[in-house]
Amino acid sequence: LAQTLGATAVYVPWIAPEARPTDAAGWEALADRLAACHARITAHGLTFGWHNHDFEFFALPDGQIPMEILLTRAPMMDWEADLAWIIRGKADPLDWIARHGQRITAAHFKDIAPMGEKADEDGWADPGTGIVDWRALHAALAAQTRCAVLVAEHDNPSDFNRFAAQAVATYRSF
Repeated sequence: LAQTLGATAVYVPWIAPEARPTDAAGWEALADRLAACHARITAHGLTFGWHNHDFEFFALPDGQIPMEILLTRAPMMDWEADLAWIIRGKADPLDWIARHGQRITAAHFKDIAPMGEKADEDGWADPGTGIVDWRALHAALAAQTRCAVLVAEHDNPSDFNRFAAQAVATYRSF
């Protein structure tokens, strides 16, 4: 299907809350499943990776971080880094880029509104208008990753045209 649509990469976009592992063994099993998927998908000439949200950065009961488990246990898998979700997961995206940048082949370009603002947009902001230091993140992505695609994203924009215009303007400012 991906080839029929002209896609060159497939990223697992989400895992429903009820299907999320709750311990390290569960995350290791998921990583093993993803590694098997990687083998099948890349055999067709496609890139395969994982797209994160915030829940992969919250410590498990034993202190391990699910995203570390995924990246360590499935070292062949690429990563579509959603940097704003990393921040919402209480982690530092610059640290993750520095440690795992070679895995990043795509990233999401979105922003977080200052605390208490944009409640009607679930606290998200148009790229370049929130608290995320996109100038530093863009420079880190360019210098430390294989990021070939930067996806402008807003999880709940009240005005799509405003969001798109702001995303383009911010990106061009880099």
